[in-house]
Amino acid sequence: MGKVITVANQKGGVGKTTSAINLAACFGVLEYKTLLIDADPQANATSGVGVDPKSVKTSIYECVVDEVDPRDIIISTDNPNLDLLPAHIDLVGAEIELINMPNREYMMKQAIAKIKDDYDFIIIDCSPSLGLITVNALTASDSVIVPVQCEYFALEGLGKLLNTIKIVQSKLNPALDIEGILLTMYDTRLRLANQVVEEVQVHFRDMVFSTVIHRNTRLGEAPSFGETIIMHDASCKGSINYLNLAREILQKNEMTRLRDEEKFLDLNNG
Repeated sequence: MGKVITVANQKGGVGKTTSAINLAACFGVLEYKTLLIDADPQANATSGVGVDPKSVKTSIYECVVDEVDPRDIIISTDNPNLDLLPAHIDLVGAEIELINMPNREYMMKQAIAKIKDDYDFIIIDCSPSLGLITVNALTASDSVIVPVQCEYFALEGLGKLLNTIKIVQSKLNPALDIEGILLTMYDTRLRLANQVVEEVQVHFRDMVFSTVIHRNTRLGEAPSFGETIIMHDASCKGSINYLNLAREILQKNEMTRLRDEEKFLDLNNG
C-alpha cells in the first residue's frame, strides 16, 4: 500500500510545487512507482511534468466532485515510474460544490483509496491556501511536508498551517503525521538565510529535514521546458538536493537500507 504525502503551505512562492514535482520524480528514478496528484487549479505541477493543462479534459476535479475513477484519468509521464493525476482550472469551483456534500472532507480520500495499492508513493501538490481542497488532501494523507523559504516572512504563516494540521489530526485524520519541514531557496551567502535555517532547526528540531534545498538556476528553468529537474539536469545541485530528500524520506520510513556514507550524495560534485 502506497504512502500518501501532501506538500502544503498556504503561503505562495516557497517552492511547494517545485518540491512536489521533483520529489515525486526522484522517487521514480529510485525505482519507486509514484503518482503525482495536482490539486492546485493553477495546474503548475501538471505542466511541470510536461503535460499541457489545456489538453486535460478530465482531472482530479471529476474524481472529487463526480466520483470518477482516478484510473480513468491518470496519465503516464516521460519520467521513469512517474504517473500524473492532472489538474484543470475547473478545480477552482470544486470548493463551492463540495460545501453541501456529505463527508465533503473525505472525497479525495475516497478517490485515492481506489489506487493506493498501485503505487509506492502518492505525492499531492496543493494550492497556496488552507481551503477545502487542501483539507481534503490532508485528510487523505499519511503525512505532510511543509516547505519553508529561508526568509523571515515565510515563517509567519507556519504557525497557522501547523494549527490547521492539528485540527485535521483531531477531527478528520488522527493518523496524519508531519513528515518534515523542508527548508527551500537557501542561499549560503546570505546571513539572513543562515539565521532562518538556524532558528527553524532550533525551534522545530527533529521535525526539520536534514536536506536543505539550495537556490539553483536549473531548478528555476526546468518548468519552462516542461521537465523535472532530474530530467533537465541530473547532475546539478537541485537534482542532488531532491535525490537526497527522497533518500532521507526512504530512510525515515525504513524503506531502504543504506550505509551511513551512502545516505546523502556529495553536493561538491553538483
